[in-house]
Amino acid sequence: MADEDQNESPETGEDGGTEKVKKKGLSGKVLILFILLPLLLIGGGVGGAYFAGVFDSEEVAEEEQEPVEEEVEKVVVFYDMPDMLVNLSSSTSDASFLKLSVSLELDDETVLPELEKLMPRVMDNFQVYLRELRREDLAGSAGTYRLKEELLYRINTSVNPIQVKDVLFKEMLVQ
Repeated sequence: MADEDQNESPETGEDGGTEKVKKKGLSGKVLILFILLPLLLIGGGVGGAYFAGVFDSEEVAEEEQEPVEEEVEKVVVFYDMPDMLVNLSSSTSDASFLKLSVSLELDDETVLPELEKLMPRVMDNFQVYLRELRREDLAGSAGTYRLKEELLYRINTSVNPIQVKDVLFKEMLVQ
């Protein structure tokens, strides 16, 4: 019997399994709750701050201000186009007319001679587009904005190497 007592230790039972031994490692729930979740939150916060630009140095901000000063020094050139008078499209017998005076905004004064050479093409594109408009198309500020954007698109496609920055209305009269 002494041999049997020596073989059995207080940790092992009759079936050879561990009855009184407790796990000394962390369980899965505790691991996730107290270690993994805070690490993910901290990592997400640091990543969000990085992409928001919190960690950018002040030197980068100074470099960004230099091009702004260069843009202020640029000279803006305006080119006045000839006045246009077109009749608008109408389904009734009432005639509607549009009188339009436009200025073009350019960045470079050296392109003016080339722009003047291409002006007949620009005027043709404008005339064709304006004749298809109805009086309702020009109603309100939304109509005026659409007209401005369409004219800008048409002039930039007509004078492709030259870049027109904006179309400015000097006079727009719908009668």
